[in-house]
Amino acid sequence: MSGKPDGRPDDRQLKRQAAQVQRSFAERERPGTLYLVATPIGNLEDMTMRAIRTLKECDLIAAEDTRQTRKLLTHFDIRNRLVSYHEHNREASGPELLRLLEEGLSIALVSDAGTPAVSDPGAELAAEAAARGIPVVPIPGANAAVSALIISGLPTHRFLFAGFPPRDRKGLQQFLDSLEAEPGTLILYESPHRVQKTLAVLAERWGSRRMALVRELTKRHEEAVRGTVEGVRDYAAAHPPAGECCLVIEGAEAGEAAERQAGDWWAQMTPAEHVAHYERQGMARKEAMKRAAADRGLKKRDIYAALLAEADGSAEDKP
Repeated sequence: MSGKPDGRPDDRQLKRQAAQVQRSFAERERPGTLYLVATPIGNLEDMTMRAIRTLKECDLIAAEDTRQTRKLLTHFDIRNRLVSYHEHNREASGPELLRLLEEGLSIALVSDAGTPAVSDPGAELAAEAAARGIPVVPIPGANAAVSALIISGLPTHRFLFAGFPPRDRKGLQQFLDSLEAEPGTLILYESPHRVQKTLAVLAERWGSRRMALVRELTKRHEEAVRGTVEGVRDYAAAHPPAGECCLVIEGAEAGEAAERQAGDWWAQMTPAEHVAHYERQGMARKEAMKRAAADRGLKKRDIYAALLAEADGSAEDKP
């Protein structure tokens, strides 16, 4: 149980409950400032003047891959000290960076490309710095997710960035379940060696929805493939994509309307046949029942009852 014996909140709880105000550019000696500096995702001309100045003026630069960042710094003649901060060393280097920030140093955090702290270990450092009252200041710039969205041809007034999908099929199905009813445009990141498998699973579920596969953003071979999920899947199968990919997928409201216009492909199936269809695609029975229920606008227990009724009917028909 937290709090004091008399039931009053303790100091940590009070601190958590109180509103915390950050004045990013107020004069102070301590603490320092953590700058989240966006870097180009392919085209060096996308580096902003502010980003260059910040990297030159800060006391320290923390990078996901120091070798990659060193090339960028050399190009812009930035000679500041460079240290490593990434997924595998954050438990060791994170506390040290926070200590330096609390002592008054200014630190710039960069990822390999794009905006740090988005699908990136920098998110944890930024959150902890903010919790400690250390100013966290964004230096905006290139971002693959938003860039892919605005050229996708899909609605931009509401969207959800969902990051990288899980690698295993069960995890992926659960991940997509959580996005099933999202009305906004969906944005996913995917690696080139996994994108075809992910597209195949997306096509099983949302085949009639519109989507765009966008890759090699800002580079010479930048490409956007637009169509239905099934159409993009087929294109990617015939032309395996290279480079990191963004998958931009139509949201539920518009996508479901398109599927209704295309007709209910399962209309002539019994509930048992509907469930069996999904089981043949590799789904567990519970997941197949859930998907069949969603298709028919029913609850899972309704499908279960229908399966029992079909099974009983089959048994009665036997001699």
